[in-house]
Order: sequence, then structure tokens, then C-alpha cells
Amino acid sequence: MEKAVLINQTSVMSFRLTGLSTNPKVQMAIFFIFLIFYVLTLVGNILIVITIIHDHRLHTPMYFFLSNLSFIDVCHSTVTVPKMLSDTFSEEKLISFDDCVVQIFFLHLFACTEIFLLTVMAYDRYVAICKPLRYMTIMNWKVCMVLGGAMWTAGTIHSISFTSLTIKLPYCGPNELDSFFCDVPQVIELACTDTRITEILVVSNSGMISMVCFVIIVVSYAVILVSLRQQISDGKRKALSTCAAHLTVVTLFLGHCIFIYSRPAISLPEDKIVSAFFTAITPLLNPIIYTFRNEDMKSALKKLIRRKEGKEK
Repeated sequence: MEKAVLINQTSVMSFRLTGLSTNPKVQMAIFFIFLIFYVLTLVGNILIVITIIHDHRLHTPMYFFLSNLSFIDVCHSTVTVPKMLSDTFSEEKLISFDDCVVQIFFLHLFACTEIFLLTVMAYDRYVAICKPLRYMTIMNWKVCMVLGGAMWTAGTIHSISFTSLTIKLPYCGPNELDSFFCDVPQVIELACTDTRITEILVVSNSGMISMVCFVIIVVSYAVILVSLRQQISDGKRKALSTCAAHLTVVTLFLGHCIFIYSRPAISLPEDKIVSAFFTAITPLLNPIIYTFRNEDMKSALKKLIRRKEGKEK
């Protein structure tokens, strides 16, 4: 009976996205910029995955998690950017209620899984640098598979819970989302009921996950830095470079999550800029940071290109 009442109250069949700008010239500039970013994101991250698969020297825990990160970045970017690009040429920028729910589900699946993955990668670097002699014993393939399965399971549970919160609320108008994609804070703001409990659940779930994981990662790198003090060598410099690259990605990614999900569902002017950076630019940083700054990846990529050129000849 209660379900029927909710269905009757939800009269909104679609949402109208405002996009990043209403100026046609600005929209066209945004289209080409984001198209370039998206193509580079796909090419760069897919190349990382292929390179890691083909080069047996990269079959280590670090690169196993890196391939997962590249896969997630491709999927995460694909959830929002193609829709935003197609909306550039649409006046109404509509998204159906069902499509909006699907977008929320996959957005949070990949985002939350990436948060847990970045935390696991920080632990992996901690073990590799602070306990090098026991690294392969602690981070054996069984442990890697368990950690990989756990982070995807946790991401799925989180996404299902968030999607359920959104579906259960009644929506009877207005239907304008001040964004270029569907996300929980913007959608529940349009619900025609008291959403304070839902907002508390959002902050306690996503906000808490982001904050706790960020603290764990920062503490991990603090311990690493202490252990590397007064031990500067080529190997240590390489380790510091890897950690600095990882911490850059973490700060940019989790910075968005903390900014968006650790406060009530209120739209701010900065939200669109932060979300645009989160969905289009951050996934591109992965191949840039891990490929151009990593000698092993550059060597493996060159080897893969030479092998392909040799086959063509």
C-alpha cells in the first residue's frame, strides 16, 4: 500500500539538466574541451590496462591495482561525459527518471570502489616501502584478489543503498537539476518531502567513507615519509615519486567527494566546476601521472608498440 502511495506521489517522469552553461559559444567550447579530455581518458587508461596485461614484468600487486584504477576511470568517466556531450546540441537536456537512477547507481559504484581502491593502493605502497622483505608474503595474489573483491563488493553495496534512498522519495515537481548529470544531493533536493534524514544518511555514508579513507591514506604516507627520512637513494626517490603521484590523485579525487557529500544537499555555484573536474579531468590524470612519471610503464609501453610494429611489418 505504501509503495503504491509513493508511486502516485512521484509524478516527475524526467529531469531537466541545466548543463554547465547556457551560452551557445561557451557550450561549444566546453563540448570540444570535454570531448578531447574524454578521448584522451579512454585511450590513456585502456593503454595502461593492455600494457599491464601483456607485460609479465608488470604482473605485480601495484600494477594489478593500477589496472583496476584505469578500468574504473574509464567507466566512471563514461557514466557522465557522453550524456553531457550529447546534451550540448539539445535545448531541453532531459534525462528520464529511470536513466537518472541508473546514472546514480553506476556513478556511486565506480566512485566508491575507487575510494576503497585508492586506500588499498596506499596500504600496498606502505607495505612495499616499510616492509620490503615481507612484501610478497603480505601482498600475495590471494590477498590481492580478496582485497579486489572486497572493494567491488563494498562499492556495490554502497551504490545500492544510495540508489534505494533516491527511489523511495516522492518527486512531484519542480524537475530542474542544477547540474549536468544526476547525483544524489541534487536529486533529493527536488523531493517533495522532508529529506533531512536522507541528507544525514548521505553525509554519514559517503561523507564518512571519504573522510575516513582520506585520513587512512594520509596517515599511511606520513608513516612512509618518516621511514624514508635520511634514507635517500635512487630506489627511495623512485618510491617517493610513486607516492607523490598517488597522493596527488587521492587529494583531487577525495577532495571532490568530501566537498560534495560532507554537507547538506544544497547547490552551490562551485559544485559544477568541482564536478566537471571530478568527472572529466581526474580520470585523465591517472594515465598522465602513472605513465609519463613511471619508467617501468614507459618501458613496457614502448615494448608493446615495437611488438605491434613488428607484427605489422
